[in-house]
Amino acid sequence: MPTILHIDSSARGWQPNGEKHQSISRHIAHLAVTTFKDMIPDCEVIYRDLAKKPPEFINEQWIAACFSESPTDEHNKALAQSDQYIAEIEQADIIVLSSPMYNYGMPAVLKAWFDQVIRINKTFSFDLARGDYPLEPILSGKQLILCTSWGEFDFAKGKERAHLNHLSPHIEQLSPYLGVDKFYEISSEYQEFSDQRHKASLEAAQLKAVELAHSIAETYATAVA
Repeated sequence: MPTILHIDSSARGWQPNGEKHQSISRHIAHLAVTTFKDMIPDCEVIYRDLAKKPPEFINEQWIAACFSESPTDEHNKALAQSDQYIAEIEQADIIVLSSPMYNYGMPAVLKAWFDQVIRINKTFSFDLARGDYPLEPILSGKQLILCTSWGEFDFAKGKERAHLNHLSPHIEQLSPYLGVDKFYEISSEYQEFSDQRHKASLEAAQLKAVELAHSIAETYATAVA
């Protein structure tokens, strides 16, 4: 059975009670994961709420531990959180990642998580024999669904404000180092306007989350059958 790694990063929470001012990105991700579980009840879900339990920032000791050829107990301690996060990624077939856009980029807790998991000899290799492109991902075969929410609008590729979007392109660029071969994005726009455009965008995102999760789950179900 497939394993889903579900990661939330919004400072706002979400509960299915209809209250206002809840996290839209969490809601979209919840729909995707719930739809998948409805189709494949035996799938395993690994869940992390980065806002409730923020990752540690990497520091000089962490970097030294990464490059040590004779790791000490202190080195192992410095990398313990990173090892746990990476083990979860290795186990996952599908990563469902929710993130609002904060100041045109990702929340600090999510950036801290990426810094913990993109690690030499764990999720990427480095070899100068490759010339000017020495980095190469180690993991592969995974799918990532990025669920985002934007206060403004037109941040998607080809749109007017795409050049201001430092959230989605950044995560897509990093995704191969998580072993991701297929990258999907579901976005809800116009949150700060709270008008009909926001309502329509949110409904479209919810529908896309259900349809995409259903399609991916169907592929796994067919393979098992």
